[in-house]
Amino acid sequence: MYGMLEKQFRLFFEKAEQQKGVTGENLLVMLERRLDNTVFRIGFASSRNQARQLVRHNHILVNGRKVNIPSFLVSVGDIVTLKEKSRANALINENVEAVVRRGMPSWIELDKDNYKATIKALPNREEITMPIQERLIVELYSK
Repeated sequence: MYGMLEKQFRLFFEKAEQQKGVTGENLLVMLERRLDNTVFRIGFASSRNQARQLVRHNHILVNGRKVNIPSFLVSVGDIVTLKEKSRANALINENVEAVVRRGMPSWIELDKDNYKATIKALPNREEITMPIQERLIVELYSK
């Protein structure tokens, strides 16, 4: 779902295991905080693959700095914006208009007119609506 290979997913699992709290929930929160997923959730892209491409092609700024690493983890208070040149892109504009139908997570605050989103809080398990059984993931990787 998140477009990661096995090795990178295992590294994310190991980081989630080291954090305090429930490992499965920590893993899902970290996956939601990835920059490519955040760009998808904001609505700049219609899919995670398209969001990953936007990030890799330098269309995204985090706190005013160019970030082209899809696995970059956003933090509370980060401001994710679209570059000035990219704002004229018809596909991106269509995606931003369609975000209303798809819905915006409560942990992101979007300013559609300025192509800017602020990370208000960390995502929690209740907001992740995908049918993921994190308990099974933890059981598999704990071996």
